[in-house]
Amino acid sequence: MAASLHPAARVRRADADDHPGQLRAVPVRHWGRWVAALVAALALVGLLGSLAKNQNLHWDVVGHYLVAGLIFDGLVTTLWLTVAAMAVGLALGTLVAVMRLSANPVLAALSSLFVWAFRGTPLLVQIIFWAYAAALYKHVMIGIPFTTVTFVRFDTNSLLTPSIAALLALGLNEAAYASEIVRAGIQSVDPGQQEAAHSLGMKPALTMRRIVLPQAMKVIIPPMGNETINMLKTTAYVSVIAAHDLMSNIQDVYAQNYQVIPMLVVAALWYLALTTLLSGPQAWLERRYGRGTARAARVSPLRRMVTGVAGRLNPERKG
Repeated sequence: MAASLHPAARVRRADADDHPGQLRAVPVRHWGRWVAALVAALALVGLLGSLAKNQNLHWDVVGHYLVAGLIFDGLVTTLWLTVAAMAVGLALGTLVAVMRLSANPVLAALSSLFVWAFRGTPLLVQIIFWAYAAALYKHVMIGIPFTTVTFVRFDTNSLLTPSIAALLALGLNEAAYASEIVRAGIQSVDPGQQEAAHSLGMKPALTMRRIVLPQAMKVIIPPMGNETINMLKTTAYVSVIAAHDLMSNIQDVYAQNYQVIPMLVVAALWYLALTTLLSGPQAWLERRYGRGTARAARVSPLRRMVTGVAGRLNPERKG
């Protein structure tokens, strides 16, 4: 009987208090894992203690600016840039993905050109380009091409404020990446689904909206949640054009008080707090749309550690 048990467990006779005659499998103690965990925990505690006692961090400055009004103003700009850029990126990315899968060669070529241009150039270059677009075109006009007929005319500097330039750069760049995620999700759906819908008389647009996209969400949602968290941190790039986001306001402060490290700690703490808040919905969406797959059965390291400790403290609970 002992030979049929898992090799990572040993078998011993039950104690007198247990049911006599039964065998119980007891997991092998992996002492090396516990030693490695102890060393890592001690190293973490040492690092945190060193930072807490470091007078050069000026924790009083960190505490003062952590809840300052200027910082909250930057947080508002960061959050609306994240939401707006993701909305633009997802909407435009879905359109570009459908165009890339189209049988029309012109649409497929134009969408491929869009992805090639915006995915192939650094985001920082795109942000600066949109901020200084007035150097290329002084006016933005809408009219009939190759004629003097103009319906609407705007001054480029008045139209492309730093916030709008940042939104355009972030949204268009995200659209290039989102289109590849959406395209992968669409291609993951069995082509027979579309054929069955067409046989019922559904038009291609209706088939895409009612049949294909709902099934593709299982593949689209998890990486798109990751893109949202990444977008939150990427908004820090717009500080190069003074878009009054969190990082821009942080730079304005340490340019005056010269407390660079404490102000960067303030920025890091807020970014960590916001990404932590977004990680919860992302994990829920991954479990929600990954039901029935191996991905849905995965648990976080923290939950696995808590479950393992609880199981060792109360081994009878497993049964």
